[in-house]
Amino acid sequence: MARYTGPSCRLCRREGCKLYLKGERCTSDKCALSRRAQAPGQHGAGSGRRRVKEYSLQLREKQKAKRYYGILEKQFENYFKKADRKEGQTGENLLIMIERRLDNVVYRMGMADSRKEARQLVLHGHFTVNGKKVNIPSYEVRKGDVVALKEDSRKLEKFKVLIENITARTVPSWMDIDKENIVATIKELPKREDVDFPFEEHLIVELYSK
Repeated sequence: MARYTGPSCRLCRREGCKLYLKGERCTSDKCALSRRAQAPGQHGAGSGRRRVKEYSLQLREKQKAKRYYGILEKQFENYFKKADRKEGQTGENLLIMIERRLDNVVYRMGMADSRKEARQLVLHGHFTVNGKKVNIPSYEVRKGDVVALKEDSRKLEKFKVLIENITARTVPSWMDIDKENIVATIKELPKREDVDFPFEEHLIVELYSK
């Protein structure tokens, strides 16, 4: 399956904001955006002086959302089409659908330092949904679903460290998390206010509506 394999910090620099793609590194003084705030490439230093056009704003917002959640172009477009068919505001529908992805849920549980890592852990079959192993990162959880770390996986050193630090993570209001047993119950579907990144989703809708 196609995936981005380049430097994650380059994506943050291109969007001009922290996308938190590398876990704790993003909040430390090692963050590339803090050290080099300009866009990457030969013309990056002068990008701030350019006149920003409407299309550019719309494109950058879409790229920001894609990269924040780690979704490729075609998949993101399919999410938009599905969101557009639903009742309600398309932009909000889009973000809520993506928030329901299993890899995002695993990240929100505190079982991964980044969504990229969460996606790998799901692919490797470390998590169950309602007692059954699910290794599809794009699986959309529903109200009442129970996501849990497999018993065998708890013995791995990687998870031992994460379990020790799980209490430091903020729990989303739409989940109930049993931190002792590493189980998350989806008590309700996420709402727009549960998306903790300042997206301007109306720009994404305008881009796809052209």
